[in-house]
Parts: sequence; structure tokens; C-alpha cells
Amino acid sequence: LRRAASTSSYDKLLTIKVVKAADHVLHVSLNRPTKRNAINMQMWSELRACFEAISVDDSCRSVLLSGEGHSFCSGIDLADFAGAATTIQGDAARKARGLHALILTFQKSLTAIEECPKPVIAAVHDACIGAGVDMITAADIRMCSADAYFQVKEVDIGLAADVGTLQRLPKVIGNQSLVRDLCFTARRLPASEAFQAGLVSRVCANASETFEVALATARLIAEKSPVAVQGTKVNLNFARDHSVADGLSFVATWN
Repeated sequence: LRRAASTSSYDKLLTIKVVKAADHVLHVSLNRPTKRNAINMQMWSELRACFEAISVDDSCRSVLLSGEGHSFCSGIDLADFAGAATTIQGDAARKARGLHALILTFQKSLTAIEECPKPVIAAVHDACIGAGVDMITAADIRMCSADAYFQVKEVDIGLAADVGTLQRLPKVIGNQSLVRDLCFTARRLPASEAFQAGLVSRVCANASETFEVALATARLIAEKSPVAVQGTKVNLNFARDHSVADGLSFVATWN
């Protein structure tokens, strides 16, 4: 059995660390701890490359996603983003088109997590802010430590969240009132409330315990038939975005 994490496609990543955590389980960690794992342009690119590689890596059956250092993710690296935005040249209309293209690129980076056929388990500790929330809503299962908090921060910087939260969070927690509360106020959602809302399925004592519980879940998934598990993920995603009748027709064709 080849060790997936030793392949060059993972070794070339600088802002993402990929290691083999167990048989058929990869541990993907955001690796900018001195920046509280703020997502810069390189990480946006590497997230997509990483999960597209995992999608076709037959040795991987499940993925554990976490953050190195003090926090899970502090959101987008605003200084880095501002620098990238200034490189878009032209008049106002052309700059707007360039920014639109950039946002679409960011969206594809997180959609790569959702579209990865291998189940992705997010293990969150401390801060999960802005783009971090976008990221975990693209995961399949979310767990967190008791000190974790979640924050849709974009309105505080004069933006509407534009890389997934407004589209995925309502479907994850199924509570429009709470979603609008969080997105309009940018208030912190503590771990206990996140559990009550259904954003996370487990709250653990600390980051270490969260990692171990998430890893145990990933290992259990990896013991199952990959054909069955991945087919289940594809059909769950399809059913979420279509009618019951369409979902039934799709799964009948799938099987």
C-alpha cells in the first residue's frame, strides 16, 4: 500500500500540511500558525490543489481537516488580499471583472472540499472566523473543542460573505433566523450554541481530544467500503440540492 502523504503532489504544498494519520486516512492541516492560519493567496491555491489530489488518491478513504497552532482559521489574510487586488489593472469595470474572477477562484478552492468524494471531518479549535466558516460548511462532519467559536465576520469589513457561508450555512443548520442573526451581527457563536444549532455534531474538552475523536471517526469511515461511502456522499450532496423525487431517481441510477 503506497503512503499517499509521501507523494510529490502533497510535498510541494507550503501552507497546507498533509500526513498519513492512519490506514486510508489523511490529515490535512492549515499550516500558517504564526498568522492564525489566515488564508493567503497561496493557501487558496493549495487548498484546491490538495483536495483535487485527494479526490483521485485511491489510498485515501477519509480526511481529517484541522489547523496548526493556536487557532483553526482566522479568516482571509486581508493584507495579502489587498495586495492581490491592487494588481488588477484597468478602469472600474475591468477591475470589477477581475475581482469577480478572483472571487470565483476562491469559491472553487472551498468547493473542492465539498466535491471531494472522500468524507472530510473538520476538527475546529479556538477561532473559526470568516473564510474559516466558509471552509467548514463545505466539510461533511464538524467537531469542535469547548473553547471554539464561529464568526461570520464579513459585515464588519463592509462585505457580504462571498465564498460559501451564505449558501451552505442555511442548509447545514436549517435555521434562517439564526443564520441571519449571525451574518447580520457578526457575533461570536460559541461551541455550546454551535452544537445546539447543529453546526457541529460533537463538542470535546480541548483541541487534543477533538483531534482524537475526529480521527477515530475518520478511521471508522475508512474501514467501510469506499465505493459505498463515496456513493453515499455524492447522493447526500445531490439530495440536499434537489427534490426528493429527483434524489430518488438519481440514487436508483447511481446504484
